Amino acid sequence: MITYIIRRLFAAVLLLFIVSAATFSIFYLFPRLVGGTPETLATRYVGRAATPETVTLIAHRLGFYDPIYVQYGRWVKGIFVGADYSIGSSIEHCAAPCFGYSFITHQPVWPDLLDRLPVTLSLAIGAAVLWLLLGLSTGTISALRRGTLLDRVAMGISLAGVSLPIFFTGLIGLLIFSYKLGWTAQGGSYTPFTENPGEWFYSLLLPWVVLAFQFSAQYARLTRAGMLETMSEDYIRTARAKGLKERDVDVKHGLRAALTPILTIFGLDFGLLLGGAVLTETVFSLPGLGKYAIDAITNNDLPKVLGVTLMAAFFVVVANLVVDLLYAVVDPRVRVG
Repeated sequence: MITYIIRRLFAAVLLLFIVSAATFSIFYLFPRLVGGTPETLATRYVGRAATPETVTLIAHRLGFYDPIYVQYGRWVKGIFVGADYSIGSSIEHCAAPCFGYSFITHQPVWPDLLDRLPVTLSLAIGAAVLWLLLGLSTGTISALRRGTLLDRVAMGISLAGVSLPIFFTGLIGLLIFSYKLGWTAQGGSYTPFTENPGEWFYSLLLPWVVLAFQFSAQYARLTRAGMLETMSEDYIRTARAKGLKERDVDVKHGLRAALTPILTIFGLDFGLLLGGAVLTETVFSLPGLGKYAIDAITNNDLPKVLGVTLMAAFFVVVANLVVDLLYAVVDPRVRVG
């Protein structure tokens, strides 16, 4: 088990290195290949009104004339030990982990990411709890009541949930439950948990439900398909022949074995959400990583986009690492060595 964990940790670190190199190349190497120059990148720091001499000086100070591998090594070093940025007449120190300075605000990216992370964490965790409870229970009941009216209604609702995009259900939910009925908070009214837990829950209730509606529909269909396949296995008939209670057969033997593919999908979905629920945060004007990424892309603020991308990659890698370790717990047929 220890060897497996070490091997998976090494693979996770290697994957993060590959993702960081690929992402850095997209933002800093590819523009050069299509005609971009160091002066073009430096212009984003000093503005278009600066003189060509000033732009060239800033490009030299920021190292944009260095080979791309040197720039990448300097950027990676900044993540672990910090970096100094010489912009204008002063030298700014960016403490580790340093993801660079924003083109627009000229502020370090990492503190911005930390400020936005609690919003995204709150949204992702609350929605994940809801969609797992709803998806697993609905899928299990549908599989055990296959062909009944309950099964058809549940799968019909699940099909609608999978088909309807979040920007549609989110706007409809805001219109009905926030602006018409006043049951939920309006968009852009997020309150941190540390300030008021009640207001925090109230402000995130509708985003949780909307986000969970789409994911729970998908998980319900996956659970139903897995349960139908599992319940026809020989060991299920053996368990019933031994006189086990039907509930134990359904849950301990049927559902537990069907959870393996669901656990894999959950690791990907949850990791991606931790990197920013872009559509949900945009629809509800939540100041999370997803909204932060959209604003950075709109303003062409490459350091911010790079920071969000790497944070999302980190969460996806970690989530999949945890999922791999949980396989042996969920499914006794899986053994790690």
